[in-house]
Amino acid sequence: MHCKVHARKDKMESLLRQLTHGNALFLIIILGVGGSFHNGYHNTGLSSPSPHIQRFINSSWYDRYKEPPPPQTITMIWSLIVSLYAVGGLIGATSVKFVSGRLGRKKAMIANSFVAILAAVIMLMSKGAKSYEMIIVARILHGYTAGLGWSTHMMYLVEISPRKLRGVVSLTAVTFASLGKLSGRFFGLSEILGREEQWNIVLCVPACFSVLQVIVLPFLPEAPRYLFIEKGDDKACKKALQSLWGKGDYKEEMDEMLAEQAAIESAPPKSPLELLRDRTVRWQLMSMSIIQCCNQLSGITMLSTFSFDIFLEAGIPRDQIRYVTLGLGVSEIMITIFCGLLIEHTGRRPLFWGGYGVMSATWVCVTITLSLKEFSHWVPYIAAALIIVFILFFCGGPSGAGATLNNELFIQSDRMAAFVIVGIQRWLCFALLGLVFPFLINALNSYCFVLFAFVCLLGCLYTFFLLPETKGKTLLEISEEFKAITVCGKSFLEEKREETKL
Repeated sequence: MHCKVHARKDKMESLLRQLTHGNALFLIIILGVGGSFHNGYHNTGLSSPSPHIQRFINSSWYDRYKEPPPPQTITMIWSLIVSLYAVGGLIGATSVKFVSGRLGRKKAMIANSFVAILAAVIMLMSKGAKSYEMIIVARILHGYTAGLGWSTHMMYLVEISPRKLRGVVSLTAVTFASLGKLSGRFFGLSEILGREEQWNIVLCVPACFSVLQVIVLPFLPEAPRYLFIEKGDDKACKKALQSLWGKGDYKEEMDEMLAEQAAIESAPPKSPLELLRDRTVRWQLMSMSIIQCCNQLSGITMLSTFSFDIFLEAGIPRDQIRYVTLGLGVSEIMITIFCGLLIEHTGRRPLFWGGYGVMSATWVCVTITLSLKEFSHWVPYIAAALIIVFILFFCGGPSGAGATLNNELFIQSDRMAAFVIVGIQRWLCFALLGLVFPFLINALNSYCFVLFAFVCLLGCLYTFFLLPETKGKTLLEISEEFKAITVCGKSFLEEKREETKL
């Protein structure tokens, strides 16, 4: 046991040394604050200024038409401000193949930052112009940068990381998303930027990091895998690897890219529709889609968006809820960092099925405690503690492992098309849940969480029985693992061969 602890400690020290030898850690930070940070911030940043924005809509309408707006008009405009963010995200996710393919990963991130800065300028000007239409336009652009930025950020991370560090590096996207969520809650406090006269400023905080990314990122290397496989520039690839990870010949990494390039030559890059029709990646697509759906429908999105309403329903006093949500944000960051240290030791599968299993049990317990909340004053606090447990196991399990797995399922030629598909699915689920959940919680009250428990149970069963382990394997080895999956004695490839014979 003592030897194992020492071995883990040596492994961590080796990992930290490798991260700090070159510019890799600096690049990861710059990508994080200009990438997934925006996703997290805009998920939580709108909740605090929402009453101020609705009053602004009311006063802008009155100044323009000299009469107060009907209540349903304010509700409709507010709904557009909230929901069109998801529409922008969907457009951004579908454009990732075009933008990242044409510009490369680095220039795509820089272009995305320019759009984020433009969105912030429009948002800042909306208050002086007394135009709620400008808020809607800014929200669409914020959604676009979140959709494009998340996918490009994830691709950039997997294409700069050596195989042994792929899990740790990919997981930093989730860490920065959690940091964004915490920042959205923090800057929304009335003591910081949550006052009525500053509502337009609080929604523009992420643009400061976009400016930083525009200034710094041009001086950092492009993704080595992109340079070698898509541009065919092995010298630039080796130079980028040395700049990122320190001096070395990187023969193992270059050989892996060479093998992948040979595989791509026999199977050229596919469009999203072609990828959906390709039976050789059917299990990868199914796994990616099922895990994405389970993550989205597990209840975590609703905890981010409707955390105030959920804790209010749980019976937490109104004036204490903002501090509970701040505590949640801090917990998310700590657990994602812990998951980053754990993922290369445990592998991906245990984090998935273990996390989903605990999450399912937690929702059942939440349902029971909320049903009993009238019996004692301390029962609501148990429900709140269970929700915190749920978030910790989600961030340390399916969320962290999912970010890594999505980067490992597809070779270079299929990856951009796969990110388009998962991006579309992600934003459609986000929009659908935002529309349906308020009605669900009104109709079912605490029993709506039973649906989430069932989804988590499905995720647990799928990842335990069918998902292969990807830790420490090349992308081609992972592809072969998925091809070997059989259900009832048959695989998708065998079905294809039978169809060909007929």
